[in-house]
Amino acid sequence: MIYPTIEQLTGNNLNRYELVVGVAKCARIVTDEYVEMKNKAQKMVENHETDKSVAALIDPEYKDQKAVKIAIAKIIDGRFKMVRPEEND
Repeated sequence: MIYPTIEQLTGNNLNRYELVVGVAKCARIVTDEYVEMKNKAQKMVENHETDKSVAALIDPEYKDQKAVKIAIAKIIDGRFKMVRPEEND
């Protein structure tokens, strides 16, 4: 069983193509956030600003899951919202 279902994700009248594009864009944002966190943590460790490891400084949500899974969770939770271009005006 896949959770969340496609029907739950497309509940706001999106088709499956729009869903795939939206999740992919969100996953790219999640990946960029992870890279930024990792780079910042590495600089802190290199500059001896902390005694923690790089892994300890990264948000657990990001280091333990795939970007697509995090993106889907953020869409379901409402932290990311998919908007059609004509709705943006």
